[in-house]
Amino acid sequence: MGGKGDKGGKGTTGAKGAKASKAGAGAKRPGRTRRAVLFGGLGVLGVAAVAGREEIRQAWWLLPGVSHPRQDGALDHAGASWTAASPANWRLADRPDDYTVDRIVVHVTQGGFASSVDAFKNPFHRASAHYIVDQDGHIEQMVRELDVAFHSGNRSMNERSVGIEHVGFVDRPKDFTDTMYEASARLAADICRRYDIPADRKHILGHSEVPGADHTDPGRHWDWNRYVRLVGDALRS
Repeated sequence: MGGKGDKGGKGTTGAKGAKASKAGAGAKRPGRTRRAVLFGGLGVLGVAAVAGREEIRQAWWLLPGVSHPRQDGALDHAGASWTAASPANWRLADRPDDYTVDRIVVHVTQGGFASSVDAFKNPFHRASAHYIVDQDGHIEQMVRELDVAFHSGNRSMNERSVGIEHVGFVDRPKDFTDTMYEASARLAADICRRYDIPADRKHILGHSEVPGADHTDPGRHWDWNRYVRLVGDALRS
C-alpha cells in the first residue's frame, strides 16, 4: 500500500524488505511547469498580453498561487466511482502545471477493498493512492490527479506520478484476476494518454522499484509483461 507522508520513509502496510531498483528513476522529460516559471510572473503575462487573450489564459495557470477550478466528486477516469481520501493523506496541487506527471506506480493493498478505502479515509493513516482497483474490476478514485497522493514513500515520485492500488496480497496470485488486469490497464492507458506517458516499464513501475522503497509490492506474481501489453492494447483501441 502507499507510502507514509510526503517526505519518503517507510510505507504503511504492504509487504516490506525488498531493495529498490533503479527503474523509474530517470530524469523528468523536458517540459514547462509552473514551478519552472520565475516568481516574477507578471513578465509572463506582459508578453502574453501582446499575443492575445488565449495566451493570457494559458499563462495565468503558470503563476504561483493560482488553482484550477474544482468540483467535489469530479472524476478523472470515466469508469471510476468517487470516495474522498482524508485531506491529511494527500497534498493540494495543480498538476501537471506545477509538477510534470510522467510515471504510474503500481501497488497491492495487502488487504480487502473496504479496509483499503477506510484506511485512505483515516487521517491517521498518512497515505493514499489516486485509485483502488478491485478484483471484480471496480475502480474507486480517492484523490484527484491534480493533487499529490502520498503513495510511494518518495516525495519526488509522489509529485510526478499517479498511484494505482490493486486489492489483494502479494503472495496470492489468484488475487490478480483477469478482470482486475483489464480494468487497471484501461485506467493506466487513460492516464498515459492524458499525460503523454510512454506505456513501458520505465514509466509504469512497481512500488518496490521506487528509489528508497521498503515495500515488495506488487510482488513476483504480478505479470508485468501481460499488464504492459494490455495497457498498450488499450491505448491502441
